[in-house]
Amino acid sequence: MTANPWVRPYVLTGGRTRGRRHLLVHTVVSGAGYDAAFAERLLPEARALYERAHAAAESVAELSAHCGVSLGVTRVLLADMAAGDRVVIAAEGASPYDPHVLERVIDGLRQLA
Repeated sequence: MTANPWVRPYVLTGGRTRGRRHLLVHTVVSGAGYDAAFAERLLPEARALYERAHAAAESVAELSAHCGVSLGVTRVLLADMAAGDRVVIAAEGASPYDPHVLERVIDGLRQLA
């Protein structure tokens, strides 16, 4: 799903540029119990992020790319969902220099080459 090009990002975030939590691009997000009634009330862009996060744990950047939602909007929407216990944010103290993160980056670069 790709975000609607006619909807401005500030409409999707209520004018906010930051969520309640600052999410890094490599922060891993996963589902916390799917709620179909909640999903139906979401805007299409937020619904796509919510459903994708429940399908598999992915980074903020991956969710943004797969759902066609800008990174800034993705961060705000996911932070809101995390505050409402709709998604789970991986441990915030995780180092960006974690060997597993670096291996995923290297694998992604190899796929691009």
